[in-house]
Amino acid sequence: MPPKRPATGSVLPRKDANLRIVSFCLATALVFFASSEVFARNAQRHGPRAVSDRDFYDNGRPDPLKVELGRLLFFDKVLSGNENISCATCHHALTDTGDGLSLSVGEGGVGLGLTRNNGFDSEAVHERVPRNAPPIFNLGAREFATLFWDGRVSIDEDGYFISPAGSDLPEGLDNPLAVQAMFPVTSGAEMAGQPGENAQADAAAAGDLPLVWEIIAEKLRGVPEYVDRFAAAFDDVDRASDLTYVHAANAIAAFEAHEWRFDDSPFDRYLRGDRGALSGAAKRGMRLFYGKAACGNCHSGTFQTDQGFHAIAMPQIGPGKGDGIDGDEDFGRFRETGDPDDRFRFRTPTLRNVALTGPWGHAGAYDTLEAVVKHHLRPRRSLLRYDRTQAVLPPRADLDALDFRVMDDPGKVRAIAEANELRGRNLRKSEFQDLMTFLHALTDPAAQDLRRDVPFSVPSGLPVLD
Repeated sequence: MPPKRPATGSVLPRKDANLRIVSFCLATALVFFASSEVFARNAQRHGPRAVSDRDFYDNGRPDPLKVELGRLLFFDKVLSGNENISCATCHHALTDTGDGLSLSVGEGGVGLGLTRNNGFDSEAVHERVPRNAPPIFNLGAREFATLFWDGRVSIDEDGYFISPAGSDLPEGLDNPLAVQAMFPVTSGAEMAGQPGENAQADAAAAGDLPLVWEIIAEKLRGVPEYVDRFAAAFDDVDRASDLTYVHAANAIAAFEAHEWRFDDSPFDRYLRGDRGALSGAAKRGMRLFYGKAACGNCHSGTFQTDQGFHAIAMPQIGPGKGDGIDGDEDFGRFRETGDPDDRFRFRTPTLRNVALTGPWGHAGAYDTLEAVVKHHLRPRRSLLRYDRTQAVLPPRADLDALDFRVMDDPGKVRAIAEANELRGRNLRKSEFQDLMTFLHALTDPAAQDLRRDVPFSVPSGLPVLD
């Protein structure tokens, strides 16, 4: 009798079926492993590469004396007109170098982070700061040659700084991060105060930026400990009269660049060769990020930003920047270039430590990372269906009345939507979760506790507490 053979369409013996299932699973695992290894090699060769000291000014090792001086200045309210707010108020170590709010509560506010209110009586804030306070992580890297949401600080092709000060910008600034530090002190809403309240505010309102910086320098010259620290940190400072606000800005930049450099996330370790640094879900999310989800089209390069400007239909909340017929819009990069194509474009932020840096967007429109990622996947729909509970804004009736004027105007919302240049993407629920896992793998564990950066006191004797 000939041996029996399974008929077409019949079930294989259990042993053979199990062997085939095992073989299939092993083959699938090998393909995934191989493709992940190929991606890692290609990522290092063609896409993101591991961060190194060479990426940073001073090769990542600024003068410690300058760093410590910058730390004290950053937390010292003496830089403000009414001596009631510091750089740290909106970029605090305890709030992940931001402030946890959609739009900052500047000069006149009371408290820190989510506890900050709009102030009281005649000393209360006059307006919300119109844009979200961006995080400072890794901004000491050389590639961050353009700063602010609209790029109003940059370096031209000849190596000269471009800034709102124009020819009034003094010489001697070390890098764009130091240039950036020259400007919050000149803003009435942020640090200077209102005209009539102090000399710094009067100079700022008059547009006399050199006088603003001289007034602050004169205050620093009157603090003996600061004079000693500046003399120790800078070769060209021998006496109080040598001290300028340029020195202060350079010190602040050195502090920010050194203390808030973070490049030891699981993703960083993976790029440096530790293949076990990322979980399976994070690796799948990484492939989505640079592939199907197309996040890497804009969030490219070493620090996951193309350093460019894009219109992605972000909701506009808050008072705006004075643009448009009613003055409640924010035209973004257009404000600097005058190019109509740049309307509603804003700078691509780095994604390092992105899970820590909410709210997200130029106006802080999204309070959860999940919500802002979903916006990127469906920008126009997300704009039109914006959930206003995502806004984190300390209440006050007159300010509240301005917060959603743009979003209440169909024509203005339509203009934002029509400028959108981000194509929608479809992800399955499991893919979305993998993408989120990868984004969390961009967090350096050391960035999760920055308490050590906060000084107990500052040389001016003013309170560090907000």
